[in-house]
Order: sequence, then structure tokens, then C-alpha cells
Amino acid sequence: MALTRRRMTGAAALAAAAVVLTACSSGGDGGQGTDGPDGSAEPALIDESQMVGAMEDYDVGVTFQATEPIDFSLLYRDHPNYPVQEDWSVFQHLEEDQGVTFDLTVVPLADWDQKKALLVSAGDAPEIISVTYPGQETQFVSGGALLPVSDYFEYMPNFTQKVQDWGLEAEIETLRQSDGKIYMLPGIREVPDVQYTVVIREDLFENAGITEDPATWDEFAEQLAAVKEANPELSYAMSDRWTDTTTLGSFLNVMAPTFGTSAGWGYSNTWYDHDAGEFVFTGGSDAYRDLLTYAHGLVEQGLLDPEVTQSDDQAVQKFVSGDAAAISGNTQVIAEYRTKLADAGVDAPIRLITIPDGPYGSYLAGSQLSSGLMLSSEVADSPNLLALLQFLDWLYYSDEGIEFAQWGVEGETYTRAEDGTRTLLDDIGWNALNPDAERKLNTDFGYSNGVFLLANGSSQELLQSVMTEEIATWTEEVLASKEIMPVAPAARLDEMELETTSLLDSQLRDAVQAATAAFITGQRPLSDWDAYVAEMEGLGATQLVDTYNAALARQ
Repeated sequence: MALTRRRMTGAAALAAAAVVLTACSSGGDGGQGTDGPDGSAEPALIDESQMVGAMEDYDVGVTFQATEPIDFSLLYRDHPNYPVQEDWSVFQHLEEDQGVTFDLTVVPLADWDQKKALLVSAGDAPEIISVTYPGQETQFVSGGALLPVSDYFEYMPNFTQKVQDWGLEAEIETLRQSDGKIYMLPGIREVPDVQYTVVIREDLFENAGITEDPATWDEFAEQLAAVKEANPELSYAMSDRWTDTTTLGSFLNVMAPTFGTSAGWGYSNTWYDHDAGEFVFTGGSDAYRDLLTYAHGLVEQGLLDPEVTQSDDQAVQKFVSGDAAAISGNTQVIAEYRTKLADAGVDAPIRLITIPDGPYGSYLAGSQLSSGLMLSSEVADSPNLLALLQFLDWLYYSDEGIEFAQWGVEGETYTRAEDGTRTLLDDIGWNALNPDAERKLNTDFGYSNGVFLLANGSSQELLQSVMTEEIATWTEEVLASKEIMPVAPAARLDEMELETTSLLDSQLRDAVQAATAAFITGQRPLSDWDAYVAEMEGLGATQLVDTYNAALARQ
């Protein structure tokens, strides 16, 4: 689908940038900032010609309102579940209350990454480039197409305050490039993102006398064996979903931190060994082998469906039909499972289990950063530069702005009780809130939109305000029972290193994923592990890790 450019009102575009901002200032001499005498970076100076529309008294707790109407250009990711509408409330209120409108370049979700890359690389991107995940900005840094936003953190008081209050300094540092600058504004969260686990059919587990969640993954395996024995109609105790692109993508990803590694869709070829103080090759580590050995054991015992790359529809159907008693899930799709069970005439209670512990301990890999946005380097010369920074800071990082992006406008989309509890109007729904309502908060109003509300970037209170009591309780239990993995340092690769490691990383990732499926399903015996590791060495595993460690040493 071709790019379309259309004039729209509203800060919705801003929300597109909502893929969140993240950073802290230090080091480097790229961009407009200069190193201070103590080695830290001084903010880039903004002169009067760049303050058009900006507020003189903008600060934490101050609502942004442009001093004159401003129009920002925005690269907008159009989601098919809530296609952009010119009359959305979010656009109207941003124009009326903040004085901001948008010139949107609308790109459909299916073409998003490709079209975004083309526009940015060609220097044709709008001022605000939305929905960008940490790491995606690196490919554009050397071309000079992006603004080094870390030079301007001084002008974003809400962002800098939340980074400090929520203890995000270490994670923000991982965004620095080889020149010491940060080129994206990430989404930031007060608590890590906790969504994924295993969903079980309580009726089938209770047939085996099981009413408590497993404490460890070994205990989970024992429970699956008992469930299979007590329910002979089951083909498998568990059949995984979200496996069409990555072998057991969700299941391995959830387990990996408790084994001391990364896997599934969260797999990375480099793993930082905090004890050794260096990077190691993930796919050849003892921890990765232990994880695959565990998953292979489930398949070998007939407990885990060997279809480790099946479609979502196949996996969900097995769960709904009673052909499997467990399936990967998250805090959102559990409502989908209940609907499908009801539609099939199956009266079966289901629940999310608390994530079990593994041999490495009780860990979560949950990051407090999420998708955010980039800014075109051309905004450095914009007369509205300061107003743009203030607006983004308010919309994405102020308490008022993120509440607006999530819930909309009090009296129009929700009501507030005396104790502060928010409730959507009866005819408006979102996810599990008023699921049968005729109108949707995102589809019909533009709120709770991945462009305007930086992907789950929010306070704990606001995040839980849109959860059902069941999901909020589960989330609290997981966060209370787990320890967050320490943040790994970022290896700031230079341009030549990036080019070399990109090729190595791609071929190693493909080889590891193929071997992962083979080992788990038994197509390749685990006794071949040493031979497999030698194959990865031949594909450049040691060269990759050595390059990362050399870059780390430079820092």
C-alpha cells in the first residue's frame, strides 16, 4: 500500500511518537551538545528563534498549551484494529486544549518497518517518527537522519524526573550509541512489563487433584504428567501458541530468565555474564542447553505438543476442544480464550499461573523500557523545537498526559469516583473493560492507541487502572515473587562493527533457531551438543562475542 499524506488535527501524531522516549545525558561529542568540564554532556542550547509556540513556565505539573497554534509532521503507524479517523476525540482535544495539530504521513502496519526505514534513510521522514523499539534506531544513526535527543533532556522535566524516580538510569544508558548520544525517546514504565505466562484449564487440572500453581518448572512438568494421566482424552498436556515464527516463542521466553539465559522471541545471540563481566554466546551456553533439555523432556514424555511451529488457530483450537490442558497466554488473551470456550459451548474455568522458578532462580527479564519514538535531525533548526520537546514531554511523560492518552477525557469517555477510581462510560469498552460495548476507546476515540500512548509506558497505578481485578492481582503476585534480572551494559559498536555483527548475528540467529527446534523435538539428539557448538563457532559465534567485548572494554 502506498504512503498517503493527509492533514489531521490533534496530537494523535504525538502519540505516534508515543512509542516512548528514554534517555539521560552524558558523554560524547556528537550532535549539538558539548562535553562539560566534569565529562557530562551539557544540553544543546536553544535560541529565541527556536522557541515559537513554547511556554516560558513549562515544568512538571504544568499543562502544556502552545502559545500559538502549531502543526507537527508525524509518521503515523496505522493499526488495522483501530484505523486512524480524522474526527477522533484525541485529535480534537489536542488541538483545542494544547494548540497542536498534525500533518500525518500514514503508513499501514503491514508496511511499517519497511516504509519507516526507507523514509528515514532517505532523509524524508516527518519530524516525529513513531513506534520505534529500542535498538531499531541504531541503523539510522550514522546517516545523520536522527536528532540526538539526549542533548535536549534538560528541556523535558517530566521525562527526567520519572527516569530518576523510577530508577531507570541504567536502562536509559543502554540506549547510548558509539558517540555517547541517545537517538530515541523510549516508552518508560514504573514497573516491568509482566504479561506472559501459561494458561491452564482448571477443570482438567482439578481432575488430577491439582489446585495450586507449581513452584518450579520441574513441578510444572510433574503436574502436566499427572493431568495427562487423569485426562486420557488429552493428546498433550500442553500445546503452545505464538510459534509460527519462533520455536515455542512465548513458552521459552517466559522460562529463559529462570534458567539464566534468553530464548524464544526474546532470544539474543549475546548474553552478559555479570559474574565474569563479559558477553558470552547465548546459543552455546550451558544455561541454553539446560533450557532445551527441559523442553525436550516434555516432548519426549508426550506432555508438550511436538508441533512447535504451529499456527495460533491450531493451538487455540486444541486448548478449546480439550485436546490440550495448557497453552501460552497473557493478560489480554485470557479473555479471548474464555470467549472461544463459551462460543464452543465449553463451560471450563481457566487461569493464568504464576511464573514458576527455574534452576537459575526466580527471575523476570521484564524491561522498564518499551517502544518509543525518534525525531528527525531537521527539527534541530525548527522554530518550534522547544515547543515540540515540551509537548512530547507532556503527552508521553507527565501524569496528566499519559492519563489523557490512556483514558481520554473525564465526562466524555470515563467518570471518576471520589476515591479516584476511573470507570469507562457504559457504552465504551476497551479490552476486558466493558467488552460488549458498542464503542471502543481506541477505535472510536483514538485513546489507548499505540501511537499516542507509548506502548505500556506508564505508572503502575495507571497500568493497573485498565486491568480487571483478576489481572491486577496476578500482576502484583508476579512482581512481588520475582526478582528483575540486572540490566546488561550496552556495547556501543561503531559503524564498521555494526556492519560486521549484523551479518554474523543474522546467520547465527537462524542457525540457533533451527537447532533449537531440532533438539526440542528430538530430530537431533542432545548428545550432538558439542558438535552443534562447533558449528556455531564456524558461523562466527566467537567473532561476534569478541567484537561486543572489545566495544565494552572501550567504554
